[in-house]
Amino acid sequence: MAMALFHLAFPVDDLAAARAFYGGVMGCAEGRSCDEWVDFDFHGHQIVAHLAPGEAGDRASNHVDGHGVPVPHFGLVLEMADWEALAKRLRDAGCEFVIEPTIRFKGQPGEQATMFLRDPAGNALEFKAFADRAQLFAK
Repeated sequence: MAMALFHLAFPVDDLAAARAFYGGVMGCAEGRSCDEWVDFDFHGHQIVAHLAPGEAGDRASNHVDGHGVPVPHFGLVLEMADWEALAKRLRDAGCEFVIEPTIRFKGQPGEQATMFLRDPAGNALEFKAFADRAQLFAK
């Protein structure tokens, strides 16, 4: 079976700001677009920023390992070196983190590097990595 790719459509309130963040800060190549949406290549996956003022942003948070994790959120599981490079890129760009790059569940099953931030529309994103990717679904 071929590797599946995900497609995610999400609301933003300003396409120019979405382009600056996803294209500029995150380094995602832009695909198709029109006056109401923009496709981005999100590490080989397709995400689509749809103009929908007032609909973006998280609505709640859940307590996870001492942090208030924004809900909803989306993101990627990266290789550790890619996660570290992204954390540096985001810091260098002056991004404000909801949860600073950190190691969660240290010494436990599922130990992972994680970070949370928001795009300009307030959508929450999580990026994580595992020293041992076999721990992704560890209990």
